[in-house]
Amino acid sequence: MARSGLEVQQAAVKALFLREIKTRFGKYRLGYLWAILEPAAHLLILLAVFGYIMHRTMPDISFPVFLLNGLIPYFLFSNIATRSIGAIEANQGLFNYRPVKPVDTIIARSLLETLIYSGVYIVLMCIVGVFGEKFTITSILTLILTWSLLILFAFGFGLIFMVLGKTFPEAEKFLPIILKPLYFISCVMFPLHAIPKEFWPYLLWNPIIHAVELSRESVVTGYVSEGVSLNYLALCALVALFLGLAVYRNREEAMLTS
Repeated sequence: MARSGLEVQQAAVKALFLREIKTRFGKYRLGYLWAILEPAAHLLILLAVFGYIMHRTMPDISFPVFLLNGLIPYFLFSNIATRSIGAIEANQGLFNYRPVKPVDTIIARSLLETLIYSGVYIVLMCIVGVFGEKFTITSILTLILTWSLLILFAFGFGLIFMVLGKTFPEAEKFLPIILKPLYFISCVMFPLHAIPKEFWPYLLWNPIIHAVELSRESVVTGYVSEGVSLNYLALCALVALFLGLAVYRNREEAMLTS
């Protein structure tokens, strides 16, 4: 019996997902466990480096919980977007099979990054909880919606970056650099209310700030961030997804033949 287009795509994405995780982590001695250990170790180092300073500046908030809910959403967005740039070149040979499309590689890579950072988030939040840091998940629905919209936003950017990376090979060098300033202007290391309000109208154009602050509101009791909006994050995610799909659709055939 002939399979539907959706079933064919699901099979292609699954194969690409398994290939991606084996390529990235299968060669290490700890195997697929390294998928979580690698980013977890990075985040633990950042916690150790910045923890003392943040504890002094925000004594009423658990700084590990605060920091994790800034770092992990940022790295989730950044990794989905930047790992999409070379997705076509990394899987070039597979496009000889008609069912495999460039968009499938982005879906597979986005799923992998989502699973990795969701796992890291759960593990590290449990670790800091065991060590006595207090947090309460006040709204699991808001947390899930925030992360889902952030992933869609990153996926849209990933599609655009993939097209740019294939069309202009030099883009693979400068696109990740363009994203670096977001680390400093997305409230990853500090709360929004630490910034003078006259700058908020400019900063709040950045959807990642909304994702970070909404994530913190969902797990830190009494943490309220004025000005952030789930609706704005949803709008940005839909716009990025629409633009990404439009750019991809326009360039799909050219990318496969070039």
